[in-house]
Amino acid sequence: MREEKEKLILESAAEEFARFGFEGASIANIAKRAKIPRPNLHYYFSSKRKLYEHILFNTLQLWNSAFDGVSAADDPTIAISKYVRAKVMYSKTNPKASKIFASEIIHGGSNLSNFLQNDYRIWLREKTSIIREWADNGQMDPVDPHHLMFMIWGATQFYADFSVQVEKGLERDADDEEFEKVADTITQIILKGCGIIRK
Repeated sequence: MREEKEKLILESAAEEFARFGFEGASIANIAKRAKIPRPNLHYYFSSKRKLYEHILFNTLQLWNSAFDGVSAADDPTIAISKYVRAKVMYSKTNPKASKIFASEIIHGGSNLSNFLQNDYRIWLREKTSIIREWADNGQMDPVDPHHLMFMIWGATQFYADFSVQVEKGLERDADDEEFEKVADTITQIILKGCGIIRK
């Protein structure tokens, strides 16, 4: 019951934050969307900021999880392919969370300042060092690992953050089949750009 209620609150909050941003969103509207009394919402999340931060960090955790366990001993073809696909599918299943994160970064990332100064740098440093090691071992071309990661993020998150532009360009909604094409296309381009032959 508690998990179901939290899920409902988070879905309602994601809708509110995606439409109005942190400043424009209100706890009253979130409670109204969730169809629960405002005091009940505060039982689960003590403030709007706590709720907002929960969505931000849950998004980051889900994004990073697809690359967290990767090591230099892994095959870059498999590791990069899985990561790209996971990020594309997250854009399909959780577009509002991606839009909230993008809006936060566009507005300076003040609610993520501690994370960006610490955990983010450590995580990215570890992952870029793995990419460098793959290149040093001759498993891929020596591309700049930071810009490779930025390119993957930009390409995969585009389909959530700019979904209106995507669907107007395609002249249809992006369905499951379309997202499979997205994952395959981005993977092919990234791997080929890294000098990796897809297996």
